[in-house]
Amino acid sequence: MLRILLIAFIAMVAGCAPLPPTPQDIQAKKFESVPDKAVVYIVRSNLDSSLPDTIWLDDYATITTHPKTYYRWEVSSGTHRISGFAHSNASIKLQIEAGKVYFVEHTVQGIWRTGVVGSHLRQISEQAGRALVNRSQLI
Repeated sequence: MLRILLIAFIAMVAGCAPLPPTPQDIQAKKFESVPDKAVVYIVRSNLDSSLPDTIWLDDYATITTHPKTYYRWEVSSGTHRISGFAHSNASIKLQIEAGKVYFVEHTVQGIWRTGVVGSHLRQISEQAGRALVNRSQLI
């Protein structure tokens, strides 16, 4: 009986192991700029809800972030807006310059019982952004 419990415990712990990074995740974590475009990393905060949350990118595309994930967005220079979806009025406008890399932290509040009750978006420093992205997985 003890042997069966030990095998079940080992199988359960092994099932919790993180997946290895994909080639796209490895490439994105090089933080390289793109000629004639800028790169914006949208990364979930370390201290937020375990719920997924959807945000708009320039009012034409949506992404859904999850805890410990990030998204790499390549955009042309100019003003770009990232905003909350449905329940959230979070919004940030970025004045983007081609050849640069930007980081936006996405923080979500809520619990399973009530769902997402709000979110925040804020531009963060390159050092803080790289650290968060390196602890996250590409979506």
